[in-house]
Amino acid sequence: MEQAKAGRSGESEHQSGDRKFASTERYSSVARTVEILSDAWGFLVLRESFFGVRRFEQFQSLLQVPRTTLVQRLSKLTELGILRKVPIGGRHEYRFTDKGRDLYPTMLSLLAFGDKWLAGGKPPPLQLFHNSCGSACSPRIACSHCNDDIDARRVRYRDGPGAGVEVRTEARKRSRRASDPGVLQRVRPCSVARTLQIIGDRWSFLVIREFFYGVRRFDEFQSRLGIATNILADRLQRLTEEGVINKRQYQERPARFEYMMTEMGLDLYGSMLVMMHWGDKWLSGGKPPLTLRHSKCDHDFHAVAVCNQCGKELDPRDVSYSLRYDLEASAQAAA
Repeated sequence: MEQAKAGRSGESEHQSGDRKFASTERYSSVARTVEILSDAWGFLVLRESFFGVRRFEQFQSLLQVPRTTLVQRLSKLTELGILRKVPIGGRHEYRFTDKGRDLYPTMLSLLAFGDKWLAGGKPPPLQLFHNSCGSACSPRIACSHCNDDIDARRVRYRDGPGAGVEVRTEARKRSRRASDPGVLQRVRPCSVARTLQIIGDRWSFLVIREFFYGVRRFDEFQSRLGIATNILADRLQRLTEEGVINKRQYQERPARFEYMMTEMGLDLYGSMLVMMHWGDKWLSGGKPPLTLRHSKCDHDFHAVAVCNQCGKELDPRDVSYSLRYDLEASAQAAA
């Protein structure tokens, strides 16, 4: 994204006490999407649904999830309109609605990032095949107008019809990192889960989002997000350790620092734009908070997941896959 200029800092990096939490935050289609995906058990249900699991007993047997928890997540996803409960032969199956099926590009974008940056030198867990062109493929995040790759430095943004702010609830103010992010990879190794372990935590996501608005310095993050200093310091440290950002000293006395995105961090932009498009379409009431413009083609656009071989947009009904792991062994290890 062609960055907004960060404001000048005249304050010390760490305040003597936490600044009073800001009372509002900007509307964000990405944040709304992340809130759905960041629930660990809800994500696992969605993931297995994309692998073809349909019945309650199948979810429970595979995920080894407590019955009450599974009932709650299936009910929530049904209430959100992502799954629908369909009677089949005296039983019920949970099937994607159009809204749920439309999450597929989001899953592909998170998978592509995880495959590229988080596989630890091992082959990606899945090999995708694009049936239309007959090729083994990887998702590529592209401009919906010109089909070129999305580069955060070549995108401008302006307020959309849904721009505005909402009151930050007490629950959001107190949001903490998930206690066991490893649950996201329960049963099977998963590049999507690995990516969500970085951006699925609410505060980590918001910090990353502010980078794309041009924020660089500790006090600026704190001011814009209304985040406690200890939580902000923890998230910045974690993102530095993950390789998403670098820390650079820009003043010696007193010591002050700014944070810059690495190439890995910049590569998260495509995934965030795909999530934004889903949120714009299904959660914004037809009024997207932001409008994006691609500098290269000079057109408004949204991000799409396309085949890296033929450039055609990927459809879940036109993609097959093979596993590079033993599902039975992984499920037994998780039990």
